[in-house]
This record gives sequence, structure tokens and C-alpha cells, in this order.
Amino acid sequence: MSSLHDFNSSAYKKARRLYYKATKNRNPDLELDWSPFRAAEKKYKARFPPPDLSNVLDLATLDPTRNDEIGQGIWRGSNTIQHRELSATGRSTKFYTIPQIPGAVVSTPVDNLACLVILPSFVSKVQQRELIRWSLCDQARENETNLDIHYSLPPEGLWNAWLESQQDPNKDVAVQPKATQGSPATSEPPGPRQLVNNTPATPDNFSAISITPKPSPAPSATVKPALLSELLFKLRWANIGWFYHWGTKQYDFTKGKGAIAPHLRNLCRDAVATVDWRQVYGETDGDWDTLMAHVDRSEVCATSPLVSISLGNAAVFLIGGLTRDSTPVPILLRSGDVVIMSGPECRRAYHGIPRILDDTLPSHLRQLGKDWGPYEAYLRTTRININGFQPNLANV
Repeated sequence: MSSLHDFNSSAYKKARRLYYKATKNRNPDLELDWSPFRAAEKKYKARFPPPDLSNVLDLATLDPTRNDEIGQGIWRGSNTIQHRELSATGRSTKFYTIPQIPGAVVSTPVDNLACLVILPSFVSKVQQRELIRWSLCDQARENETNLDIHYSLPPEGLWNAWLESQQDPNKDVAVQPKATQGSPATSEPPGPRQLVNNTPATPDNFSAISITPKPSPAPSATVKPALLSELLFKLRWANIGWFYHWGTKQYDFTKGKGAIAPHLRNLCRDAVATVDWRQVYGETDGDWDTLMAHVDRSEVCATSPLVSISLGNAAVFLIGGLTRDSTPVPILLRSGDVVIMSGPECRRAYHGIPRILDDTLPSHLRQLGKDWGPYEAYLRTTRININGFQPNLANV
């Protein structure tokens, strides 16, 4: 049982104490200013009281083979939330769609214009373990991460260096900030972080966006040296393929395209090919075999799908409308689930993961021997999400 659901646990009592302290002098009208999407984020982020998932779509509850996985933790959603079950191409498995993105503009007679497709447990247990090893050992070593901006990371990669420190604690050394090694630094401006509202990419402005200067961000002057074991849990993202410039929320095509691991490319292709897109969009004309992965506001075309793979702990995923004023649909994603976001209504929709659910690591990622021990320890408090897409009109 999750400690937050045990009224006698220290974790529950601590969460309750912090909640009362934080809300003691809160303006009672504060929540009136929240958009529906923000309200949903707050609801599922809350440590106290633990969020009720009875209105969260949990498609794993439809699969008897996942009963043990669900039963391992207290977090459980519902399968009564509106969804549509469809037959996969060339497989005995099913895939599911959400009937309508909240606030979507219905421009066709197709019921499920949202084109959000869910493939529960699509990634096999063996593939999940392989992807986890690859993402930590190789992907985060060979590609830029959020930590590369600020720290001089070990050449063998943060994860691999940390693995060595598990054998020899003396190797859990402090990683030095770049700002202390002569790199020009910058200080964070006071106040809340400013949102970057970039212009959505289109074929018309693609050339201009491609040549827009995207200077490398300067390392922070405030970060401190950190041990490998401390820094590992600050790893937030590692780039795949084309370099994404977080400062402008646009792609920097001048850096060229990084290599895409063949097994990831094939898995994304297989996921897209599994879906019978005529069931999703209806019997309309289209080249279904060329549907490739795509991403949010920074890509030229917003009609091809983005493939998102969940690994590790379960999480609540919110899919909203074209503005934050639409109430989002909450979906519980578990390890091995794949989500495909396709079509402009869905690709431009507000979406996010407000909550990773503790104590939901499935048994096939636990107790797999000494070699797997460090991975299990890391995954007990984290979740890995891999997104595959193409940011421009060229083929991947």
C-alpha cells in the first residue's frame, strides 16, 4: 500500500502537516483564478489528500493479465470513463481512442476527432528492460541532457559513472559546475520563470525559424558541486535526433540530426502501423503507411503522430483542448503503454504529466538479480518517457 494512503504512516502525517501549514493563510478565492487545466494539475499533484483516481481512465483494468500489476499498488483508475475500443492491425490486441478532445473544433463527421490513440501494454516486458538500459547507459551519454548546460559531466556518462560508484563508494565524486571552470555564467532573474510562447511552425515560416539564431544557454552561476548520486536524480531529459533548443522552444537544425537508435525507430513504426487509422479517422483518403511521429508547436506539420512510450512507475496524463480553458481528460499510463497523438486538434492540445504515482513499479522491473539492482533502485522513484517524432517535412 502506498504510504500516503495509510492514515497511520509517517508519510501521510507529514503530508497532512505540510498541507495545513501551506493552506493556513491561503486566500480562499485563489482557486477561482485557476483555469480548468491548472485546476486538474493541482488536483493530481496534491500530496494531501491523495488524489481520487475514480474518474481517471485506467485501461489496464480491462486486461486480466495485468491484475497483479494493478494489485501491487493502491493506485487504480476506472474503465468506465468514455473511450472507444478498436481492433489492432495484424494483432489480437486492442487499441483505444478518446471520443473527443475537450473544446476541439469538429470539422469532420468522425466521432473521435481527437485522434489520441492508446496502446496498453504494447511494449513487451523484455523490450521495456532493454529500453530502460539503453536510455540510461547510452542515450543519456551520447546526447545532450539538461545537466550538460551547467555541469562538466563524466565522459562515460552520468549513469555509467554512478554505476561504478555502486561498486566503489570512493568513486561517488563531486561533479563540478561549468561556471567554476571559466565558462561564462548567467544568474537566474528574480521571480517566477517566464513562459516561452513561440509561434507554431508552419511550411510558410519554416525557413525563417531554421535560420533564427539559437545561442547556447550560459551555465548557471548559482549551481553547486554535486555528487554523482545527487546529480543523477536531477536528470530530466536527454535529446534524441534533431536538437531541441529549450531557450526558444524551437529546433536548431544547424546542429544536424543525431542518430536514432534502430530499435527505437522500429518500435515507433510498429506502434503506428499497428493502428488501423481508417477506424480512427473514418474512411477518408490518405496515405496511412507514411504516418510518422511528430511533436507539438515546434514542427512544421501537426498531422502526423507522436509516439510516446511509458516506462517504470505509472503516471497521470492529462490531455486537454486548444486552450487551458478546457477541462482535460485524465488517463493513467502504466509501464509498457504507448500513446500516439495524431492530427492537429490533438497535436496542438495542452497536455502534461502532473503526477508520477509512487509504489507502482511492476514486478517485471523488480528483483531481477544483482545486475538489475541499480536500475530498480532508480526506477522506484522515477519514470522514463521516450517520445519519437519528426520535427520537419523530411522523412526520419
